[in-house]
Amino acid sequence: MSRAGEARRRTGETDVRARVDLDGTGAATVTTGVGFFDHMLTLLARHALIDIEVEASGDLETGSHHTVEDVGITLGQALGRALGDRAGIERYGWAVVPMDECLAQAAIDISGRPFAAVEVPLPALVIGGFETELVEEFVRGLANHAGLTVHLRLLAPGSAHHAIEASFKALARALAAAVAPNPRVVGVPSTKGSL
Repeated sequence: MSRAGEARRRTGETDVRARVDLDGTGAATVTTGVGFFDHMLTLLARHALIDIEVEASGDLETGSHHTVEDVGITLGQALGRALGDRAGIERYGWAVVPMDECLAQAAIDISGRPFAAVEVPLPALVIGGFETELVEEFVRGLANHAGLTVHLRLLAPGSAHHAIEASFKALARALAAAVAPNPRVVGVPSTKGSL
């Protein structure tokens, strides 16, 4: 059974298409117009072992906020569709990832109850067209539209570039663990019988 999903979001500010394959190899085809964000999405795919395709155009002349937020929303919708009824998955995933002087921690529950707690304090900078404050916007959009509970924390700060990269890698590794099939899990991994 295919565990792939697609979504499209068109607004007056952006046009975003996303596709994910949970059983991929970590391949990424990403074009958002925001260089650093493209890099983060590419490493998200690589370290989650999820194939990701994202094509986005937006009003970058006003900054990258709308594009980053709408990619998070659309990617979350595609991820939710790929998960389907969520039967046979691990459900939970967590990771602690170093990036030189930085250390990030992520924990995910594919709960069906959207929540995002993001504690990644960063200076207000723009890195490769990406405003550092948008880490939380992306994670919130992803969590809300895929039905994830996400806790993401920066445990050891340093360079903003390294802090964001560690955060995306931790998120990726936690996601890889949470979406992984488990042949011992019969149906949905919940005593409620649904997620």
